[in-house]
Amino acid sequence: MNEHTTQRKVALVTGANKGIGRAIAEQLAALGMTVLVGARDPRRGEEAAAAVRAAGGDAHALALDVTAPATVREAARLVEERFGHLDVLINNAGITGSGQVAPQDAVDQIPSSVDLDMVRAVFETNVFGVIAVINAMLPLLRRSPAARIVNVSSHAGSLTLTSDPDGPFAALLPSAAYTPSKATLNALTVQYANELRKDGILVNAAAPGFVNTESNNHTGHLTPAQGAAVVVRLATLGADGPTAGFFSEDGPLPW
Repeated sequence: MNEHTTQRKVALVTGANKGIGRAIAEQLAALGMTVLVGARDPRRGEEAAAAVRAAGGDAHALALDVTAPATVREAARLVEERFGHLDVLINNAGITGSGQVAPQDAVDQIPSSVDLDMVRAVFETNVFGVIAVINAMLPLLRRSPAARIVNVSSHAGSLTLTSDPDGPFAALLPSAAYTPSKATLNALTVQYANELRKDGILVNAAAPGFVNTESNNHTGHLTPAQGAAVVVRLATLGADGPTAGFFSEDGPLPW
């Protein structure tokens, strides 16, 4: 079915089959958007999309592995074929590199002993994957009258916060993979925002907070829905909204 004439805004959320990504998809659908549930596993993506539809939303699964260029290109082709444009891109897919452990237990991230292959894997998803998806979807985003890109970052990506010896991150182990990947994602956000500002495409980074997800072994204190709120707010900014910013639900964050 071709939906080029749809009046709904079309949003793509990567890594949307669970956790924060799924909550983002649910909230965007509740606002009346057609949501494309990006997921590496098609079955899990379809399960998540079906749950959104069961709640009254318009959602469709989209097979998408941000580290596999062929699937990124195919996803862009399918969006082009079915919708002809894209209004919102949420780059949510990400990995910690340490598996399902609490941040204070991620001993394999300590800089002096880190495995470079792990660092490369984290950057492949959290940084290079974002570039691949944005660049593949940009032709479709340019067809939207008010395109928005939101990169899901982390408070850990703030050099100001993580370098404070008396700050909230002082008790955590130093990280040579996840934390630098999010700082890099923040820098990348600014550069895309600078390029796309003239086109009216707003690009911002969001820090959901310490959300209860598999990636931190369910040690977070916020629900996925709470973490999704700032992302959804940035995805629905008006024309006078900010770009090249870094925000939590409480407002701007220091770089």
